[in-house]
Formats: sequence, structure tokens, C-alpha cells
Amino acid sequence: MQVILLERIAKLGQMGETVKVRDGFARNFLLPQGKALRANEANKKRFDSERATLEARNLERKSEAQTVADALGGKSFIVVRSAGETGQLYGSVAARDVVEILAAEGFNIGRNQVELNTPIKAIGLHQVTLHLHAEVELTVELNVARSADEAERQSKGESLTSADAIYGIDEDALRPEDFFDPDADQDGDDD
Repeated sequence: MQVILLERIAKLGQMGETVKVRDGFARNFLLPQGKALRANEANKKRFDSERATLEARNLERKSEAQTVADALGGKSFIVVRSAGETGQLYGSVAARDVVEILAAEGFNIGRNQVELNTPIKAIGLHQVTLHLHAEVELTVELNVARSADEAERQSKGESLTSADAIYGIDEDALRPEDFFDPDADQDGDDD
């Protein structure tokens, strides 16, 4: 199906372009969301007459998204979750959780604006991309830890999943002699 785009859509085209898309994508997403019109003569004339208002509305949305991006830029958010000794989370941190964390800080972000291909399942520092507008995207850092104290240590660059952090062992000081005696009989027989 041929459609006229009413706004810039990533990986598809710019505002005003006539593009060919699959029928289901047009019927189920582009047309109901008001992102496109069917490409026919009446709609082309309608688009040409409304082009200035559409461009102004798009510019306004972009400036609002840029304001939010400037406020969010470079921020790090702490997420406290239960995890095992190896750093594996008992649950996970999904896009829904990211939206709730940002909402608690006063930022209204939609779940579809969070790019998180797979849920976060381990403690550590994770980068999450937010698409606030077709032309505005930014990355925020999630500091996933077992407690606020661990999050603070982790933000300073300390590893929380190494043997040192878990068991208090300095991995660099370990030697093979500490674990077995090279003079001992290894095969278990008496010769």
C-alpha cells in the first residue's frame, strides 16, 4: 500500500514522502496512529494544504523531546533488585520497570520509547537507549545492584561479582600452590 508520511518515521522516510509499506503495517499502525495517509489524489491535496501546520506540530514535539533529553542526559538511575552471589538477578529489569523508575524521577516516558531488546538479568551498569522523538534519542545508565550501598560502590568502578567482592578473596594473589600440593600423589594409588 502506498502512504504519505505525516511525520518522520525511522527506517521508513521523512515527512511528506510517499512510501510503499505492507498493508497490515499501514492499516494497523500508520493510519490509526495518524502517522500516514493513504496515497491518493484527495489526500495529496489535503497534505499539501496542511503541510505547514504538520511541520509546526512536528517541530513543537521535537523541541519538547529535546527539553526532556537535556534534562535526562548523562543521568544514572539506581535500581535495587534481589540477586544471587554471582550477580544473577532473581527477576529482571524490563522496559516497564525503566518507565516506572523514570516516572518516579518525574519524567513521563512511554514504554514504546524504551529500547531494551532483552531484559536486564544481572547486576552492573547498563546503558538503555530512549527514543523520545524520531529525531531525538539519548542513553541513560541503569545501576542495577542489591542495595544502595552496592550501587554506590559499583558506580565508583568496583566489581561486585568477582570472588573478591563475594568472598573477600584477592583473585590476583591466588596461586596454584594454594589449592594443591605438587609433591602429593595425584592418582590416588600408593606408589
